[in-house]
Amino acid sequence: MSIVLDLPQELESALAIEATHLGLSLTEYVLRLLFTRSLVGQPPTTGAELVAYWQREGIIGTRLDITDSQAHARQIRHQAERRLRE
Repeated sequence: MSIVLDLPQELESALAIEATHLGLSLTEYVLRLLFTRSLVGQPPTTGAELVAYWQREGIIGTRLDITDSQAHARQIRHQAERRLRE
């Protein structure tokens, strides 16, 4: 199915910038936004729902550079605890 939208230039530019930051084409990014629209107003309320959402969205397993998640979490926590506050 094809749909033609007449977007305001500012919105198209903002979407294009967001798509570029994610390494997606504008079309792919808009499709991703439309697919995830069902979550608006219905955020996951439990840890299990959040993990299920991440699995559906293909987020889990995308950080192949993290081989030990617990050590990575400790490192992030350590950095946060020692950051300078302004």
